[in-house]
Amino acid sequence: MDLLSSECTELTSATAEADPECVPEDRTPSRAHSSAADYPGRGAVAQLPARWRVAARFGLTPSNAQWRSPWRVLSHSEMKQYFIGSVASDFGTWIQNTAQVLLAYKLTHSALAVGLVTCAQFSSPLVLGPWAGVMANRFGSRPTLLVTQVMSALIAGTLGILEFTHSLTEPYLIAGAVAIGFFFTFALPARTVTVRTLVPEEEVKAAMAMDSVSYNLGRALAPVLSVAVIITIGFGSAFEINALSFIVFSVVLLRLRHRPAGPTEMRSHVLSGFKIAWQKPRIMILLLMVASVTVATDPILVLGPALSRNIFHASTDWSACFIGALGVGSVAGSLLPRQGKPSIRRAAVVLGVLGLAMVVFASAPRVWLSAIAAFVAGGACLVANSATRALLIEQAGRRHEVSVMAVWAIAWAGSKPIASLVDGSLAGAIGVRDTGILLALPTLVPALVMLCWPLPGKRDVRNAALGQAR
Repeated sequence: MDLLSSECTELTSATAEADPECVPEDRTPSRAHSSAADYPGRGAVAQLPARWRVAARFGLTPSNAQWRSPWRVLSHSEMKQYFIGSVASDFGTWIQNTAQVLLAYKLTHSALAVGLVTCAQFSSPLVLGPWAGVMANRFGSRPTLLVTQVMSALIAGTLGILEFTHSLTEPYLIAGAVAIGFFFTFALPARTVTVRTLVPEEEVKAAMAMDSVSYNLGRALAPVLSVAVIITIGFGSAFEINALSFIVFSVVLLRLRHRPAGPTEMRSHVLSGFKIAWQKPRIMILLLMVASVTVATDPILVLGPALSRNIFHASTDWSACFIGALGVGSVAGSLLPRQGKPSIRRAAVVLGVLGLAMVVFASAPRVWLSAIAAFVAGGACLVANSATRALLIEQAGRRHEVSVMAVWAIAWAGSKPIASLVDGSLAGAIGVRDTGILLALPTLVPALVMLCWPLPGKRDVRNAALGQAR
């Protein structure tokens, strides 16, 4: 069975007859109808074993598509250069992210203060996300991305100088987080569109997965290194390393050849993405799933120090181990082979796995069990994010891609400040463990809905489970 892909029939063939407008712009209703016509009758479905009928509710039916690894896209020269540069940038970002969390906790010994710093860094996508899509549309994705990297380097370098001169206080730390978060907001949709221009159309899904791998490689390796940097040469060096990483990525972007992103809206409006999401329920569902991933995994970053010290009575350095385990799990998730196209049902299953892992993380009796749970959550996080991202691009079509991905940036990063504030506030009111469990619950909802929702008649359990697996 395939957890990562499908013919995506609930997005195309199963809806084309009921609502032709739900079919993505790049795929015609006639194609959807032709694929649906090949499906067997309900009698064949009734003869399937019960385990296949149950599995089909989650989209876990056999597929004839070839298993392939997303790492194959690095065979494209420009994608390889981009990946190396983005790894360097993301590596530096997570060195600074870890340093910010530890420095905030060192200055205040408060989970709320950690939540405020994290909220400050990711508040810009929530407010400015729609304008980020407009900028990428009007000025081009690569120039926009380049400017964000240069400005972020200047900000990180300034924070490092303030720390070296013993002038970096909590207000300055929060201000720096807000400034970097501002340019991070404009980088997100530009980065998505840039990645798509580096590979052929059929490799877009794999390229999106590798872009997520880049982010999570930094999350896997940088936290532990950040702790080592802080102990040996201080917090200031962590900020300067991040500044250097932004410069490296900027140089890589300058080396890339300009490639048009394809036809887009003639004029991008601030609220275009929201209007499209409102008109297309599947896009709205995918965006809610994206937000639930961010909310569920937020306790690993925000509650990690308090969980380590107050619950497990261990060193706060374990919080870096939790972040690292999450990143390592994400990288491990990228090594899983992909088959065909993703679907909402399979994404819902992965979300359920993520939710269960986060419940274990928050309620585990031993610190090492929480670390293992963070590893599992990382793998599920990578698979869910890459699948929902690819589905959003497919549903939006080339014409509305920038606008929809701007809203994706809000759902992915803009939901983090809300989650961080909830984490920091509820931890003191109901406890660290209960807060972590509460934030994991939304990810379990899609899997429960898929279990209870009737199967689409057009699917007929993936051609009667490929003819009883022949």
